[in-house]
Amino acid sequence: MTISYKWLSEYLPVTVEPERLSRILTAIGLEVENMKNYEEVTGSLKGLVIGEVVSTEKHPNADKLTLTKVNTGGAELLSIVCGAPNVAAGQKVVVAPVGTTIHPSTGEPLTMKLAKIRGEESQGMICAEDEIGLGTSHAGILVLPADVKPGTPAAEYFKPYSDTLYEIGLTPNRMDAMSHWGVARDVCAYLTHHDKKELRPKLPNANGFKADTHSLRIDVQVENTQACPRYSGVSITGVKITESPLWLQQKLKAIGVRPINNVVDITNYIQHETGQPLHAFDADKIRGHKVIVKNLPAGTTFVTLDEKERKLDADDLMICDEEGGMCIAGVFGGLNIAALPIALPASFSKARSSKASASAKLLSGMGCAPMRPHVLKKEPIFRLR
Repeated sequence: MTISYKWLSEYLPVTVEPERLSRILTAIGLEVENMKNYEEVTGSLKGLVIGEVVSTEKHPNADKLTLTKVNTGGAELLSIVCGAPNVAAGQKVVVAPVGTTIHPSTGEPLTMKLAKIRGEESQGMICAEDEIGLGTSHAGILVLPADVKPGTPAAEYFKPYSDTLYEIGLTPNRMDAMSHWGVARDVCAYLTHHDKKELRPKLPNANGFKADTHSLRIDVQVENTQACPRYSGVSITGVKITESPLWLQQKLKAIGVRPINNVVDITNYIQHETGQPLHAFDADKIRGHKVIVKNLPAGTTFVTLDEKERKLDADDLMICDEEGGMCIAGVFGGLNIAALPIALPASFSKARSSKASASAKLLSGMGCAPMRPHVLKKEPIFRLR
């Protein structure tokens, strides 16, 4: 399991340095198998600086090259030969001065050297987005807003996300540590004992969510109460599917989860934050406006989100509507019912027979109670408009 240092630190009441935290995790039974630095942009734009193109003129020995003078905030203007067709005086651009190592989106790192290009000296490079790992376009140099100050470090302007990641080896009996908040509780217990000061983890954000209407009623019926003692949901209307905010995308990417959209991403976020599995359904596609938790006959076919037809075992717990399965509980969402591309476990608390590794989250006796710091920690059922 991957734990983010920055994310985990949000729930710790004191600052714990990364190296000490690694030792603590191993000491409390969460063995750190690997600790590594994470960079959203390889190299984190180190050495790159914002510049202003002061003047341009045609290269005397090459039709497709331009001689530029660039202000990077220093005492002298830099002379840079540029091959981009869109370079123009007055632009704010990203400059790699001599000595800077750039990390392209594809290919090997390249360190800038003083060079002569067709007989003209070039003191660095004006960069396209793909040349510094910020994107894939090579259509021209990256042009920034006019109000950016020359000499500003590119890392300060773009603020690429960086973090320290821990790969911890979990055994199936450590359901309590399958989330950042759960790990924070264990770290606080260690610090309380060893530092002789009682510490408790900060609760994840609770935004005061409450139901203001009951117009979109979805009934819940649990038939297999032994496998699922409790299943809860909430209906939400007025949802707009869009990109997630940058902070959310950055947190998910750091731990290896690909951002998809705001609805999918927030369910992933809460699962990794609190350990509470979530699944989002399109309310208009829940036939009979009823969610039924039950088992289907052995051999029943079910098409999952990866578009594969699967045959169910008799002990596979299913989240169904009145006409059939919507997802394999705790394992995989269905293609035809769940309108969103999400495959997360459903909300229940006792062990069941399952071939999937997700069953580790459903160990008997752990219950739901430890995972209730969030107000909205339920199965969200969205009506998409």
